[in-house]
Amino acid sequence: MLYRIVLRTGVFAASLVGASVVVFAFMAVLPGDPARVALGVNATPAAVAQLQKEFGTDRALTARYLDWVGGLAVGDFGRSYVTHEAIGPQVVDRLGVTLWLVGSAMVVALVLAVPLGTVMALRHRQLSGLALSAMSQLGIAVPAFLGGILAVAFFSVRLGWLPSGGWVAPAESPVDFVRHLVLPVAALGVAQAAVLARYVRSAILDVLREDYLRTARAKGLTPGRALVRHGFRNAAIPVATVLGLQLATLLVGAIVIERVFVIPGLGSLLLDGVANRDLLLVQGVVMVIVVVVLIVNYVVDLCYTALDPRLRVSQ
Repeated sequence: MLYRIVLRTGVFAASLVGASVVVFAFMAVLPGDPARVALGVNATPAAVAQLQKEFGTDRALTARYLDWVGGLAVGDFGRSYVTHEAIGPQVVDRLGVTLWLVGSAMVVALVLAVPLGTVMALRHRQLSGLALSAMSQLGIAVPAFLGGILAVAFFSVRLGWLPSGGWVAPAESPVDFVRHLVLPVAALGVAQAAVLARYVRSAILDVLREDYLRTARAKGLTPGRALVRHGFRNAAIPVATVLGLQLATLLVGAIVIERVFVIPGLGSLLLDGVANRDLLLVQGVVMVIVVVVLIVNYVVDLCYTALDPRLRVSQ
């Protein structure tokens, strides 16, 4: 078990280093000089050279990379090329908003997907199971942003029950915070629940065909009780893998949802940086998203050890 944890930690650290190199290299090869973009096409070479020195873009790529990574290690993302404000506090504030959105959407997805997927598996040969399966296919086909637009049109414009967009911090007003969070979380969570329910169904169907489940049923347990007592833990192993992928998908999907509902999250900050060609800001935001995805995958790998006793054996 200890060997596996050390191994996964080493892979995680190597992935962080590799990701930082890829993100920095990708931003470095993009066309356009940040100093010239900031000053305009009519800027003199002397002014451009002076601003390049202030930005640090006149130095070698290796020195720039080491300074950037060293700053990330202590929470210093540098200063925006456009606004000259510190990037770190902006990223931290926006990341909190995005984590509220993504975390709530994942809870909604789990609450919906686990029981629906279980029912779909237990009743896969019945009309109700087929109907739920068809509904999940429809949910997969509808993009999250389209679901969000339809939800705004119905619940905000037509019924007037919920606000159509915006953000209220939970410390300011818990009630308004929840009201503003309902529609974007539903748009993200329902779409992911449809995908996750299909994986839950598949995992439980595989478990139901195992010999130990047949033995439990032969001893008098109903399919549901046998599944709860002996099957869920084994079914959770492949589902945990999908959860890691789903969280990464939610982070990407949140970028679009934040635009639809005018939420000041990390996705909105990223799109603003792209629009303004603020490459250092974009570089920092992309790296934060990559780090969050790697952390999620690392935690999922450790969860395997808790779910599967075979992995606890020392290697």
